[in-house]
Amino acid sequence: MRTADITRNTNETRVRVSINLDGTGRQTVNTGVPFLDHMLDQIARHGLIDLDIHCDGDTHIDDHHTVEDVGITLGQAFAAAVGSKAGLRRYGHSYVPLDEALSRVVIDFSGRPGLYYHIPFTRSHIGQFDVDLAREFFQGFVNHALVTLHIDNLRGENSHHQCETVFKAFGRALRMAVEHDPRNEGVVPSTKGVL
Repeated sequence: MRTADITRNTNETRVRVSINLDGTGRQTVNTGVPFLDHMLDQIARHGLIDLDIHCDGDTHIDDHHTVEDVGITLGQAFAAAVGSKAGLRRYGHSYVPLDEALSRVVIDFSGRPGLYYHIPFTRSHIGQFDVDLAREFFQGFVNHALVTLHIDNLRGENSHHQCETVFKAFGRALRMAVEHDPRNEGVVPSTKGVL
């Protein structure tokens, strides 16, 4: 089982993340930020990754610390669960539409953190959720999962649709990247021999 349980406690948040990369998309999520919970559900369901995420954060101040720290802790969990990355497909990509919105996400479990993020949101908030926080989530994830991640919203007029297509595509790209490659069983998918 490719699983991980990570706890991260700071003066701002207390985060616990459990993942199973070979799951069925089961999720139990409670971050105190309802829209983030909705987006994490997309990752689980479309990535077929079991997620159990709980966060007690200082949301009375702002949602920023919670969103960023959940991204960080989820990234740490992925890094632990993939281990040496032997037998992984390594790369994943997905295009996902939702009505007028269309997004593309491409990921590489490269061992090198890099975020290339292009979402021209059409408004600043989705309900109470500040759209700037989506980038903070992905930056935290990338820095701690040690992945290269390209996110492009190619079109969209509704910010909820724009964001949701990104998280769905992210889940599907993750699913592809962390799948076992039966033709490369036990081999790290790099000419270097390590990732």
